[in-house]
Amino acid sequence: MNRPYPPRRKQHGVALIETLVSILIFSFGVLGLLGLEASAITFSVDAEDRNRASLLANEIATYMWNQNSITIPAAQYTTWQTTVSQPSQSLGLPSGTLTITPTAGFTNSLGVANSADILITWIPKTDKNQTLRQLTTRVILP
Repeated sequence: MNRPYPPRRKQHGVALIETLVSILIFSFGVLGLLGLEASAITFSVDAEDRNRASLLANEIATYMWNQNSITIPAAQYTTWQTTVSQPSQSLGLPSGTLTITPTAGFTNSLGVANSADILITWIPKTDKNQTLRQLTTRVILP
């Protein structure tokens, strides 16, 4: 008797290979998600640091507006420097520094300097390259 089709060979182990390939593809997907999560955590910590720096700069600017002067008493300036440099405090930043510099060329109608730059710098703990981050705010009083 002639057979029109050759006999089928049995497939041994094909399901196992397909399973191993699908596990490999799934593993790459999970590793990719873990990498994205690590990046998201880094960005979240950076955003939190920027938010704290912004809040502190806003507090200093508000103080200047309330006093109607860019001159800050030494005791208050020291308190803010301590606050920004100690991450254990609510507004502190890692390796944080605060600098307040009067801006030249800005005076009010009485000829009194009325502008200052508030510079806050820090180095995030999560940054392996130790890149200096900074936030600058300019205050111009009426």
